[in-house]
Amino acid sequence: MNTDVVIIGSGIAGLSCAAILSRYGFEVTVCESHSIPGGAAHSFERDGFKFDSGPSLYSGLSYSPSPNPLRQVLDAIGEELPCVTYNTWGCCLPEGDFDTSVGAEQFCEVLARLRGNTAVNEWQNLQKIMTPFASAAVAIPPAALRFDLGAAISIGRFAPSVARHAVNVAKLTGDFGRIMDGAVKDPFIKNWLNLLCFLLSGLPANDTSAAEVSFMFADWYKPGVVLDYPVGGSGGLVDALVRGMEKFGGNLMLNAHIEQIIVENNRAVGVRLRSGKEIRARRAIVSNASVWDTLKLLPSGTLPEKFRKSKQATPECDSFMHLHLGIDAKGLAKDLACHHIVVNDWSCGITAPQNVILISIPSLIDSSLAPPGKHVIHVYTPGNEPYDLWKGMNRKSEEYAQQKQQRSEVMWQALTRIIPDIRERTEISMTGTPLTHERFLRRNRGSYGPAISARKGLFPGPGTPLKGLFCCGDSTFPGIGLPAVAASGMIVANTLAPLQKHLQLLDEIL
Repeated sequence: MNTDVVIIGSGIAGLSCAAILSRYGFEVTVCESHSIPGGAAHSFERDGFKFDSGPSLYSGLSYSPSPNPLRQVLDAIGEELPCVTYNTWGCCLPEGDFDTSVGAEQFCEVLARLRGNTAVNEWQNLQKIMTPFASAAVAIPPAALRFDLGAAISIGRFAPSVARHAVNVAKLTGDFGRIMDGAVKDPFIKNWLNLLCFLLSGLPANDTSAAEVSFMFADWYKPGVVLDYPVGGSGGLVDALVRGMEKFGGNLMLNAHIEQIIVENNRAVGVRLRSGKEIRARRAIVSNASVWDTLKLLPSGTLPEKFRKSKQATPECDSFMHLHLGIDAKGLAKDLACHHIVVNDWSCGITAPQNVILISIPSLIDSSLAPPGKHVIHVYTPGNEPYDLWKGMNRKSEEYAQQKQQRSEVMWQALTRIIPDIRERTEISMTGTPLTHERFLRRNRGSYGPAISARKGLFPGPGTPLKGLFCCGDSTFPGIGLPAVAASGMIVANTLAPLQKHLQLLDEIL
């Protein structure tokens, strides 16, 4: 079988890349080893309950033009994504339980109640400091980026905007901690910002890119901002990307497990499936697998040893615990927030195991996700569950079952702060561990993604020393959330496309 481009993995980055390449007119084949597309963003059903396996917070998807790269991908392929909008989420913190809204004003009310006027003044001052950084972070649309000399022309279209923000653009290459420490003294605000950074990057503020945080400020703290939830959950988003790709002729192969990338004459020329089938690529191979998993697919000696070792040594975030529940919703409060963040103890550090728990009850705003009178709940510990606690365990053993029960207890305890009688209401309960994450998401050690500190320099980008091999996903672009991985896929697609077609696309969507 021959095609122009083979994409390994159907995560959001791989699907974004495939959809844009198909839009450009390339013949694209996506190979997904799972039976469901979407990678960490896939959805699955049990007894009428539809569960998200990963993301729960979305923004910048319900309007266009949007600074969110994922929205730019959808615009490029002409796909609508119906969303429910809301602006409130719940917080269960050591200081107490409260609801807060995106946007700067309501958080000031929270600060006034918890910390007093001095803290409010600090927050408002930080907002002023961040305003030019936020403008700089969106000065160059991700859709304009490419990884070759043509970038000078595609980015050059936005030269006036870049020039206005040139000083601040340069500062965005560092870590956010420098900005935070210079502007904030209040310990609660510092804890809050470290929490937001951890949710963005899996790292605290002093390791998180200032550009990532500035983008978040541009998106979350502008007037009239709302959060979005795709109708149908993350599966609705995945379906939109697959539809767009297939509309332009792209091909998705499920249960297509890649055994090896085929290398001939120092060039990646195809892939070999576990079934023995080979797919040849005329233009390129694009790996949406993690940096560690991509290395496993390459024959020995095809990469310079120094490069291989440096990539293998990429630091990684810890893994997850997951709790997927289907519950009886009878009598639950109508004003219950659909998302909650729980922090048990600021003093042990924001990345400490089981310290941060996220709760999502999306059926509160999208009733299609659960049977009438029921709710679907996803609870998870985001990138703070050590893989080594689970390494080598037999998933069928009693030891594994006991550890699942023990390590999931923190999620049940978090839920009782929101729904005190949650155990009595539960009709379906599924617990996931780092081994589940590793198995079903094909993630090395079940990792959340790379833990590349902003203090160590720039992210490596999509290129490799091996001709014809590109990478996209959370190992190639700052951030491990949906906007970052969508941007990474779009950048690879733009790089492979003729410059003129890229410029035409920019005219259409921006």
